[in-house]
Amino acid sequence: SHGIRVAFFGVDGTRAHPRYFEEVYKRAVEAGAQEAVVVDTIGVATPEAVESLVGQTREWLGPEIPIHFHGHNDFGLATAGAVAAVRAGARWIHGTINGMGERAGNASIGEVALTLQALYGVRTNLRLERLREISARVGELGGYELDPWKPVVGENLFVRESGAVASQFHDPPAIEPYSSALVGAERAIVLGKKSGLDSIRIKAEELGLDLDEERQRELLALVKAEGTAKRRVLTDEEFLQLAGRESPD
Repeated sequence: SHGIRVAFFGVDGTRAHPRYFEEVYKRAVEAGAQEAVVVDTIGVATPEAVESLVGQTREWLGPEIPIHFHGHNDFGLATAGAVAAVRAGARWIHGTINGMGERAGNASIGEVALTLQALYGVRTNLRLERLREISARVGELGGYELDPWKPVVGENLFVRESGAVASQFHDPPAIEPYSSALVGAERAIVLGKKSGLDSIRIKAEELGLDLDEERQRELLALVKAEGTAKRRVLTDEEFLQLAGRESPD
């Protein structure tokens, strides 16, 4: 009467013998469970195993019983397993913001949603453009920092240092797998030891500097030297100082 449905959650089900798994899940439904969760408690199921077990569970329980998948990331397969579950007919995927969870964590719900939408054409009810904002807030509240190369929400995803890549910065599909706007990110060029002439040109235009090609080449040499010495990319203020102009307040 309150719209609450009962889902049977068979802990460590992916390591159970298939006949035992089938018997337990069928009895759970007979006892009143309205939905069923395929549970990979310790993250050992390969995507192929997940797809097979979810498909079998649907056959055993019938199409009227919605199937969930709950995975862990101990082998780095949580997202792949979740996608495999959807391919096999799972209606619900369990996941968390940033993949937080016990041990190696759970599936990152943002990674799963983006993969389903961008690569499989499966829409979800998530607002993908809010992913990075939510991710950052959860990280702040949880007291941890994300790896800059983390899929979907890492700060490096749409930041380019390589000069070879900067030469194609004007053509996002040539160097990026999906639009930055899709996940609420901003594109940027940063300068360092791997920069090229196009990197200098783009950054100069961004900062309102009018530099001829000779000066761009001079600055490129300075930027490479500074980036190598500092072992990091340069800030805009540092680049402006190299260009002989004080950074604005």
